[in-house]
Amino acid sequence: MTKYTTINQMPEEDRPYEKCLRMGAECLTDSELLAVLLRTGTKGSPSVEMAEEVLKLSKDKEGLLGLHQLSLAQLQAVKGIGKVKAIQIKCIGELSKRIATATAKKGLSFRHPASIADYYMEQLRHEEQELLICMMLDTKNHLLGDEMIFKGTVNSSLANPREIFLSAVSYHAVGILLVHNHPSGDCTPSQADVDFTQRVKEAGELLGIPLLDHIIIGDCKYLSFREQGIF
Repeated sequence: MTKYTTINQMPEEDRPYEKCLRMGAECLTDSELLAVLLRTGTKGSPSVEMAEEVLKLSKDKEGLLGLHQLSLAQLQAVKGIGKVKAIQIKCIGELSKRIATATAKKGLSFRHPASIADYYMEQLRHEEQELLICMMLDTKNHLLGDEMIFKGTVNSSLANPREIFLSAVSYHAVGILLVHNHPSGDCTPSQADVDFTQRVKEAGELLGIPLLDHIIIGDCKYLSFREQGIF
């Protein structure tokens, strides 16, 4: 494969901008898409080559999925990536998550756990720590709001349901749903998950704010406690 030092040295039909105009953005490779957004490379390192180096950075997830996990410092370690380009790349990742969330919100239904999983999937599946989100519902099953209650693991920071119901009461919620992620990508509940969910369910029954479901988010998959009959 010929290595070009600038975009202008590439055959015109292979240049990302021209290729996009001729064939459409869907025909660009991941590195070409990123190159278009980076706009310019540096001497000896065209934007496509720079984009390829960025996509190789993540050890755990290949390609575009890894962008969510990269820090500004990691990005700036790539030749030609300064603070501005690093911030652009981080914003691209965040924008993709928000687009996915906004799209999923249109089909959000609290009777269908899959729609809830879709709504939080892009927000949670890239996280390297467990996050617990509480969704607060009104009498008509409308979402009053959601809050991240804990960040950590079930064995430690999720040990006390108190914070969940403090938030629920502040929203005047009549029902709650819990959503949390497994960074491993495996959404199988641990015994700690099951025990904690049971404690929250029992506390909700006492307070008159029932727990309607607990959904665990994995990598493009989910598990609903209600669907599985776990509680």
